[in-house]
Amino acid sequence: MHNTALKPTILVVDDEPANLRVLKHLLAEHYTLAFAKNGPEALRVAEAQLPDLILLDVMMPGMTGFEVCQALKENVITRAIPVIFVTALSEEQDETEGFAVGGVDYITKPISPAVVKARIKTHLSLVQADELKRTRLQVVQRLGRAAEYKDNETGMHVLRMSHYSKVLALAYGLNEEQAETLLHAAPMHDIGKIGIPDHIMLKPGKLTDEEFAVMKTHPEIGAEILGEADSDLLRIAKSVAMTHHEKWDGSGYPSGLQGEDIPVEGRIVAVADVFDALTSKRPYKEAWTVEKTLAVMKSESGKHFEPLLITLLEENLEEILTIKERWRED
Repeated sequence: MHNTALKPTILVVDDEPANLRVLKHLLAEHYTLAFAKNGPEALRVAEAQLPDLILLDVMMPGMTGFEVCQALKENVITRAIPVIFVTALSEEQDETEGFAVGGVDYITKPISPAVVKARIKTHLSLVQADELKRTRLQVVQRLGRAAEYKDNETGMHVLRMSHYSKVLALAYGLNEEQAETLLHAAPMHDIGKIGIPDHIMLKPGKLTDEEFAVMKTHPEIGAEILGEADSDLLRIAKSVAMTHHEKWDGSGYPSGLQGEDIPVEGRIVAVADVFDALTSKRPYKEAWTVEKTLAVMKSESGKHFEPLLITLLEENLEEILTIKERWRED
């Protein structure tokens, strides 16, 4: 006995009762089915029931399947539902139109049961993969927020420096996907601070040498928390956590890496993090002007920071200041 709650819902749209019967017979065992006999009805049912997938006949009186699909894609509520066209048409032209309005696949009539089942399975697993990616990202972002509870930083700092990191990554020559991954990984750069005792983390004055030595263990703690992961996102996050305090001249911590031995994501986040820290107000300091911040960071070019990244920071300053303004402290 299947649990209906766990069965994906498929909306089958066709004006021919015989076709609906065939699909019902084929799919009822594994899926919860909803039916519609024309375009307007399909749009109503889709919005009311939010099926996981829609099988949509192309040739229907009134609204065609293409028009129905276009309307589904224009409605923010139904936009994400994958649409598979079921059609007797075999002309190339029609396929092109179907993909143009947002369909994900085609099944031709007379239908082959094996093909129908396989295509549905494929597209439902893609929906699941998207959902998984989205929720994983949310967990990662919440993790980044957790570290801030221990810190004087605000959520805005993490947002700003993550977006700065993406701008610098693209300017450096990373592709869109790599830059996007870094945007989502950067919030976890200080996750290791969770493991630093409160009497050090929350101390209002200057830390003693012993306390600072403990504070400097947060990169390793962060790497430990993020662990060995097979996802790009967590792999990059771990690298950032571990290397964002390394310095170009080798005088950083924890590993004293030098130059290009420091992973590029660590070099980028170091620049983004320091730029935001200096230009923001903190309990222990006023915000520095952008001019003063740039002057100090330029003097550290080749020492703390990779020279190219300081050049790119200057060249992309306008975009970075737009981000700064968008996520400013209230």
